[in-house]
Amino acid sequence: MRHQEVIANPFLMLTQPDSILAAVERSERLGHLKRRVCRPLDRPLIPKINQAELSAYDDAIDSEVEADLPDEEQA
Repeated sequence: MRHQEVIANPFLMLTQPDSILAAVERSERLGHLKRRVCRPLDRPLIPKINQAELSAYDDAIDSEVEADLPDEEQA
């Protein structure tokens, strides 16, 4: 009867996570599933950026913002 209570109570994992994880590890049905580890974010494809170009772009943006500010805010 106790085993059936464990299965029927979905909130048991909140109070007794160890017992749920142990039941999952003992499960034959879960043990027969094919397992595959997918790690798509191990190597993110980030394009290489030329630092000189990036600095020039940042300086251009900063100079545009400074030009738009009134004289007392530039200091």
